[in-house]
Amino acid sequence: MYQSVKILLLLGAASVLGGCATLQWYGQAARGQMELLTKRQDIEQLLADEALAADTRRKLETVLDVREFASRELGLPDNDSYRSLVELDRPYVLWNVVAAPEFSVEPKTWCYPLVGCLAYRGWFRKSTAERSARRLAERGMDVRVAPVAAYSTLGRFADPVTSPMLARDPVALAGLVLHELAHQQLFVAGDTRFSEAFATAVERAGLDRWLLARGHHVARRRLADERRTTSEFLDLLLEARRDLAALYAGPLDEEAMRAAKRRRLGALRDAGRRLAERRGTDRFDPWLSSELNNADLALVATYEDGTRAFAALLAEYDGDFGRFLHAAQRLSEQPAESREAFLNSCRTTACP
Repeated sequence: MYQSVKILLLLGAASVLGGCATLQWYGQAARGQMELLTKRQDIEQLLADEALAADTRRKLETVLDVREFASRELGLPDNDSYRSLVELDRPYVLWNVVAAPEFSVEPKTWCYPLVGCLAYRGWFRKSTAERSARRLAERGMDVRVAPVAAYSTLGRFADPVTSPMLARDPVALAGLVLHELAHQQLFVAGDTRFSEAFATAVERAGLDRWLLARGHHVARRRLADERRTTSEFLDLLLEARRDLAALYAGPLDEEAMRAAKRRRLGALRDAGRRLAERRGTDRFDPWLSSELNNADLALVATYEDGTRAFAALLAEYDGDFGRFLHAAQRLSEQPAESREAFLNSCRTTACP
């Protein structure tokens, strides 16, 4: 589902900074980063080629336009990131492995220098990601292998646009650029949930402003409708996560807990299918056709459980992005308990 609704945007910075990883993982990460650095082509030079395909031209122009808008109008970093293109021989940049214990909705974390502990591990080849996932599953964990189109090193390098990003439609592509630039603006080492909620909120608000500024009113209305549907589905997922968290904290033995888990996940799948049928969409099929598990729900919380708090913060400053970014920065400097309280603040109050 994250792929189809354009919010599966797992950060790739860990893939170049993981000195404590296994030799195999570290080696493939270094090779993957080197590929991205050496294959970059300047977008302006590509646009100067009259033989460039029309669709590619339109998308590259979109990248540069939203890139400038992000820095000029939103105050996001103005650097060399997303001003170059890398053509890859695969459909995604990397594949992230997400895992959670059989009776927990909290994700397993992997720790790296500089960026702290993150709720995923990225592999530049699908086969190696799947082998890693199988090893975790053999240890009794729920796992998910999540494909990733966008890539960021948090501004440490001039991150490129990738050919998997260009496979998206122009609106989704613009959202990816905004999301990754938001990571360069603010990233809290070891706090994946805070960092991703911030980037997702910036992506959504920034994309809406960019569409409005460019007069793309039809696309803006379509996006708003898609977000309403997506929000309903995410609410189903987050509700199931809360129910399972309560179940796992309860007194049932493992066999009874396992059966209750199957029933709750089955009910979630049924509710999702009813929603998709009512809304006439197939965007949730990748999720609804799979065996949902704790890793999926942990992934949802990483990206979504807290975005409303950031949206409310932006509204508190009357949409002033500069003041919003300063407030977010101040929050990022607070103790972990304060950040957690902020992210949870919209669970019990009326928030956008």
